[in-house]
Amino acid sequence: MYRTALRNVLAHKGRLLMTALAVMLGTAFVAGTMVFSDTFGKAMRENNSTSYSDVSVQIVDKAAGATASAKEKSEKSPVTLTDATVQQLAALPGTASARGVVGGFTGVADKSGTLIGRPWTARGANFAPGPDGKDARYPMAEGQGPKTGKEIALDRKTADKGGYKVGDTVRVGSNGPVLEAKLTGIFTTDDPVANSGGTLTLFDRATAQQLLLEPGRYSSIVLAAKPGTSETALRDEVNQKLRPEQQIDVRTGADLKAEDERLVTKSSESMRTMLLAFAGISLFVGIFIIANTFTMLIAQRTKELALLRAVGASRKQVTASVLVEALAIGAISAAAGLLAGVGIGAGLQSVVASLDDGMPTASLVIKPLTVVVTLVVGVLVTVLSALLPAVRAARIAPVAAMSSGDQPVSQKSLVVRNAIGSVLAAAGIALVAFGASKGNSDGRMPVAIGALLAVLGVFVLLPLLSRPVIALVGPAIGKLFGMPGKLARQNAVRNPRRTAATAAALTIGLTLVSGLTVIGASVADTIDRAVTSSMKADFLVAAANGMSLSEQVPAEIAKAPGVTASSPLTSVFWDLNGTSKEVTGVNADSLAKLLSVTMKSGSPTAAGQGQLLVDDELAKKLGVTTGSTVNVTFGDETKGSLTVGGVYEKSGLLGGALVANSEIVKHEPQPYLRNVLVKGANGETDALKKALKDATGANPVIEVKSRQDVRNDFSQTITFALNLMYGLLAMSVIVAILGVINTLAMSVFERKREIGMLRAIGLDRSGIKRMVRLESVVISVFGAGIGILLGGFMAWAINGTLKSSLPGLATVVPYGQLLLFLALAGLVGLVAAFWPARRASKLDILASIKTD
Repeated sequence: MYRTALRNVLAHKGRLLMTALAVMLGTAFVAGTMVFSDTFGKAMRENNSTSYSDVSVQIVDKAAGATASAKEKSEKSPVTLTDATVQQLAALPGTASARGVVGGFTGVADKSGTLIGRPWTARGANFAPGPDGKDARYPMAEGQGPKTGKEIALDRKTADKGGYKVGDTVRVGSNGPVLEAKLTGIFTTDDPVANSGGTLTLFDRATAQQLLLEPGRYSSIVLAAKPGTSETALRDEVNQKLRPEQQIDVRTGADLKAEDERLVTKSSESMRTMLLAFAGISLFVGIFIIANTFTMLIAQRTKELALLRAVGASRKQVTASVLVEALAIGAISAAAGLLAGVGIGAGLQSVVASLDDGMPTASLVIKPLTVVVTLVVGVLVTVLSALLPAVRAARIAPVAAMSSGDQPVSQKSLVVRNAIGSVLAAAGIALVAFGASKGNSDGRMPVAIGALLAVLGVFVLLPLLSRPVIALVGPAIGKLFGMPGKLARQNAVRNPRRTAATAAALTIGLTLVSGLTVIGASVADTIDRAVTSSMKADFLVAAANGMSLSEQVPAEIAKAPGVTASSPLTSVFWDLNGTSKEVTGVNADSLAKLLSVTMKSGSPTAAGQGQLLVDDELAKKLGVTTGSTVNVTFGDETKGSLTVGGVYEKSGLLGGALVANSEIVKHEPQPYLRNVLVKGANGETDALKKALKDATGANPVIEVKSRQDVRNDFSQTITFALNLMYGLLAMSVIVAILGVINTLAMSVFERKREIGMLRAIGLDRSGIKRMVRLESVVISVFGAGIGILLGGFMAWAINGTLKSSLPGLATVVPYGQLLLFLALAGLVGLVAAFWPARRASKLDILASIKTD
């Protein structure tokens, strides 16, 4: 029996090729994901391995600098890191050396004025030379370190990207002032910022403090322990000396390395989980192809299996013989998938490196776990997919099957199947509708369970749905394409099980693609309305990486020619009735000119009277209305109360609470400055944009955005995420195409006699080709149409669970994109039918009619 099974594998090489490819592609995705994530993790660990080589203990002031968040700035600490702190820590018994470190955001402009690199990886630091005038952390490859406020040093990669050499003048900027300085040195370093494609600029200590923090202040202090003193012992000495609270963080070098290792591992695992989810989708699609293939192969070998039963083979042996075929195919395909996966892992690393030249790389990591998982998954998926067809093969009666080339599926089984599918679909749709009606995160679990049941129910019902859906397009196909069109429609509905199994692969892909597209369009529309609908200003000025702007920027912008109104939007965290909430500050005299506030009660002018405005959601949480009094604990720990002057409709730009900047500065002289809103005398003009850019000193890290620019930023982010998802789903679509090709090829083989008869009565070769192609297109469009409807329904339900997070979220259906997906599905069907159609047209007429 086993020899027979192996001979069957070799005898049907062509028929099983597509099945093997489906398994290979799915397992290759799994292997490639594991190889890439392991390699990426290794590269990141190697890149960060030297980050703390000179650190025994590090003390960090998290509230220091423009990069600190509004919440961190609002949380005061009794400790500030200064020169006195450095001296105190240097005097500890276990300290060998103490170094004050200044760090912060610093962008470098190239010779055309454009920011080099990405804004969130641009850093500045202080050059800290020893008695010999050298800084071991940043050894100079050319020139020397900066000594005055008009000198800087750059890392080698940044200097090369900007085309700079020692002696050139370089423009650098932080969150406000722009500095034009002489490049005195180019250094090499093992600092992860520079090694990961970021820019690193060195200043002398006083300049770094002036630009990035404040005079005399450090963002962190690094201690080296004396020989014989452990890191933990030195950390304990520091804690006893400083008694740090809140925003001062004290850690050993070992703790920092462990934290980096944890973050790298977490990011690698998150990435692996996401990629494996898409690999799982590809394998799930492959299950339909494998099961369909074995079902058809068994139908074609009915007489052969019946003969085996007649000469003494038991049901168990027949089942085992089919599973042995699946095992052989699965093992070979998984092994091929493993090899292909190694290539995919290498390819992904190359792609990432090409997209980001600063991304660290490492030699490929192929762990034993990767090998085992890939082989086991490939074999299991194939064998389990073939299990049901194998059981059906064992049920073939020895005598009854001898006289039949194919065993028709009983009508009863379809009735049972339809009943089960109807129950699953109805239960799923009910759960989804219930979860969506909740309007918050409480509905996510019912939606998730309901979506799973609904999808399973629709898949089970696909044979039932195929007949009426395809019947709708039947007359049109017949009129347009004549007899080949009529035959194609009849062939598509002749075996609803096979049509459903073929279409299901495309249904899965289109459900996910259309669902993502509808969600993306809905979120983009909501964010656009939430942000730009309340923005009456012509321009918004903000730092490129979202950090706090310098307090000098609003004054510089207000003096720019053509500006009629401007206001900084600031952020602070105050306790309102015992709950910490973010409060947005705006200049009361400019509020009506710059912002459109939809009031539900009260008036926006109340902000000018020192009153608090709150959105409707926060008002509900705090239980207040216009005229109510709110108890407030301010950022300087003082307490007081504010009157609610009005309740407005929630807006993404305004935040939950709004107050005049004049009230904020009473308690926090330097609040977090998010951006500056600007209104021009002549509206949104290029001249005003240039004037605003010039007012900031043409700082490469400060952006001047119109309302359309703000929209584009959001749409680009969502588009990038969608394109990434589409790329990951491409593998499952490829597998689905293989399924269509496989089914049509098998169908042509089964219908040899029928095709021969059609040729004999006058249907020419082009008519045969057209018939097969149209059948493929009909099946593909059917599967895609069901997927688009299902995806749209799921997107509507998911949007319902997001309404609490995104108020005003409404489902937006991008009809143009969905119709494009449907057209592409038809094109996929046309391309997939090329080989089967060509094969059908070349069948010999007499040989086909004689097929037994």
